[in-house]
Amino acid sequence: MTATISSGFMRCPKCGCQDDKVIDSRASREGATIRRRRECAACQHRFTTYEEVEHEGLMVLKRDGRHEEFSRDKLLSGIRKACQKRPVSPKAMEDLVDHIVATVTVKYEAEVPGEFIGTMVMEGLRELDEVAYVRFASVYRRFAEATDFVQAVKNLEAAK
Repeated sequence: MTATISSGFMRCPKCGCQDDKVIDSRASREGATIRRRRECAACQHRFTTYEEVEHEGLMVLKRDGRHEEFSRDKLLSGIRKACQKRPVSPKAMEDLVDHIVATVTVKYEAEVPGEFIGTMVMEGLRELDEVAYVRFASVYRRFAEATDFVQAVKNLEAAK
């Protein structure tokens, strides 16, 4: 692959120079992002950047009627919280987010119901880790009492 000079938007993390060249590019996360290996023109430090499509304009319709811009980072953050201290790999979490983002962006152009996203997260977490699923469900479904947790666990058992 031929190296190309970047347009000067990436700052070297070592020296701060904005002049670098791309030495390798490849698809990452099933084509959702492009991974680029760069080399600083000033200090020759090599570093990696990731490029992904922005889903500008896609809004999430919240339960209370508010609209919020769709955020992959917020989605990943919620999944990470649910999976905290659980045996779920970062790659599995990233893959779940990639799957949800791909589904949402194919199915919806301007506005996606928050309920659709929440349901997809719960379905994905149910397959990854039952404790993470119950954690997420407790926040998403607004569990108020311990009996709500018991019922969620019973539903998991019944689904098996």
